[in-house]
Amino acid sequence: MNQEEIRDYCLKKQGVTESLPFNDTALVFKVGGKMFALLDLSEDSRGITLKCDPFLAIELREHHPEITPAWHFNKKHWNTVFMDGSLKKEMVLSLIDHSYEIIVESLPKSKKEELKRKK
Repeated sequence: MNQEEIRDYCLKKQGVTESLPFNDTALVFKVGGKMFALLDLSEDSRGITLKCDPFLAIELREHHPEITPAWHFNKKHWNTVFMDGSLKKEMVLSLIDHSYEIIVESLPKSKKEELKRKK
């Protein structure tokens, strides 16, 4: 997958906004004001960083070398998924969906209801 495909997929999700907070080197995707994805725009790194269930995060890292911990977020349950073609497109999309759903579930009830009304 390329960066534009990832961007389009993220923006099609309900209530998602994007911003460029890191000197135009990354796009941040948020839902309800909380980040669920960070897309690296630099030429040398083709990765997307996503929130992940703690147990799934460990399992993914053990079985897929193209998925690494994103310690720069200072949280153990963020993974960087490298889009170098070694992971199938469907898997990358399912990891984006997983991250989005985790963040939506963590939103206060009022924000969840607001998202449902916007459908």
